[in-house]
Amino acid sequence: MNRKTTLLSVILLCLIVLSACASTAPTSTSSTTNSSSSNQSVDSANATKVNLNTASGDDFIAAVPGLGNRMVREFMEYRPYISIQQFRQEIGKYVDDTQVAEYEKYVYVPIAINDSDVETLQQIPGLRAEEAASLISAPPFSSTDDFLTKLSQYIAADELEIAKTYLGGN
Repeated sequence: MNRKTTLLSVILLCLIVLSACASTAPTSTSSTTNSSSSNQSVDSANATKVNLNTASGDDFIAAVPGLGNRMVREFMEYRPYISIQQFRQEIGKYVDDTQVAEYEKYVYVPIAINDSDVETLQQIPGLRAEEAASLISAPPFSSTDDFLTKLSQYIAADELEIAKTYLGGN
């Protein structure tokens, strides 16, 4: 074989290998929810969201695609965040609603089990607004375990595992 044929063979082989890897890589975890929720899928990115109140600048850069140093400073300037609404309001001063929603795919405001609003609770994958409202209207939870027990009535086990990472840590 000449050099040109060899080079083309190597390139073709690389493309085949990359194609095979891409077709077998998992993109999301499918979940089966209980009867009060419809079938939904949990994006694998949910498990790797970073806490807006504790993440370092490097954590933000690593987690949020295309995030620049200026926005890292803005994310950190408004700490501590007490609700996702606060994050939307403060960061919305610098970017449009679409971009804020994109950032929310990679970050979260920690959930205070007895003090969060509906929107902040809805950061939990699979939790609908009416279910979040039901959690808020329940008597105060005496422990995180009590909250998780009630929450488990609304979401699937894999979503519950993700939710645990969103609790506390303000």
